[in-house]
Amino acid sequence: MAAIYLNGKLVDRDKAVISVYDHGFLYGDGVFEGLRFYNRKIFKLREHLERLYDSARHIALVIPQELAALAADTQACVAACGMDDGYIRLVVSRGEGNLGLDPRSCPNPTVIIIADAIKLYPAEMYEQGMEVVTAATIRNHPDALDPRVKSLNYLNNILAKLEANRAGVPEAVMLNHLGQVAECTADNIFVVRHGVLSTPARHCGILDGVTRRTVLDLAASLGVPNREETLTRHDLFTADEMFLTGTGAEIIPVTRVDARPIGSGKPGPVTARLREAYHKLVRS
Repeated sequence: MAAIYLNGKLVDRDKAVISVYDHGFLYGDGVFEGLRFYNRKIFKLREHLERLYDSARHIALVIPQELAALAADTQACVAACGMDDGYIRLVVSRGEGNLGLDPRSCPNPTVIIIADAIKLYPAEMYEQGMEVVTAATIRNHPDALDPRVKSLNYLNNILAKLEANRAGVPEAVMLNHLGQVAECTADNIFVVRHGVLSTPARHCGILDGVTRRTVLDLAASLGVPNREETLTRHDLFTADEMFLTGTGAEIIPVTRVDARPIGSGKPGPVTARLREAYHKLVRS
């Protein structure tokens, strides 16, 4: 069952409510993190919390708990849900205020922790691969909103997700303002060509995902050549393998992009090696 902490207290789902004047609801003014737990242990907890606090600092939002206290509450929420494996959504909004954008009307931020089950994609996609399309909606310009800020305003991503829905596929690749590959609506993207693993560099306007960094570390430990670089659609169309990474998705192979098969049209060996190594890591 789900467990919910609201401002440091465990509450029932039907009582986990916030004010309609909360600026997270009214304006998307806040930040969040998604985490996974396996065998009741939270994967990369500190890395996620450090990114949460960095995001909050960037938007001048003071989280009303020290990192260690928030980590303890997150662990307590996992213990309360009673599940061995699951997903955590940690949200910090600006809090209740007045109508109007001014954050000075919000004296007390709202902190929410949810521990629950998650299933983004069907199991067969992990074995057979998934199809994606390139979205016409581009990623937000990094000078407008730095992609390293994991904010509550995901409308840019949702517009691209709607394009994926209309195309009948589960995900869409988003390009940046220069036409370079950035990321998907909720996942980072990797390609393999001639045995070399590549992923868009951070300056391409991506969220530097925790799972993304984990995969790069795993690739290095397995002796897989890897690099962060600028990619275009040409690199996707000519790749031997392609996969997406994210906290919720973990590692999922892509076998078609814009109706073109990737490589053999089946998940490739480098993807399989990395998936196996990732599963061993999160279960260890």
